[in-house]
Amino acid sequence: MDFLSFKSFISIPVLIAFYYFGAAIFPFFMWFVSTWLMRKYRVIGDMHTKGKKMVWGALNIKQKVMLISAFLMAFLFMELFWRMLFEFLIAYMQMRDALLK
Repeated sequence: MDFLSFKSFISIPVLIAFYYFGAAIFPFFMWFVSTWLMRKYRVIGDMHTKGKKMVWGALNIKQKVMLISAFLMAFLFMELFWRMLFEFLIAYMQMRDALLK
């Protein structure tokens, strides 16, 4: 009954599940959706292919390495931010539980 009246929260296990979903599954899901969109809508696929050829052809090897490194660093920082966000939310819920006891 406490669960239905919101006197007890289920947030910490749910937050942990959402963290793993967002950190591990969501990037692959977005990759799948983007490839599906490129196959389904020819215009999107053509824009992607032509843009990739144009940009990748204009870069030298050093610039290509820097672009890939920047992408990897941005991805790692997004993962770190995602982790810190969920740590904050879990700590908030733990503080709330400690204050109510």
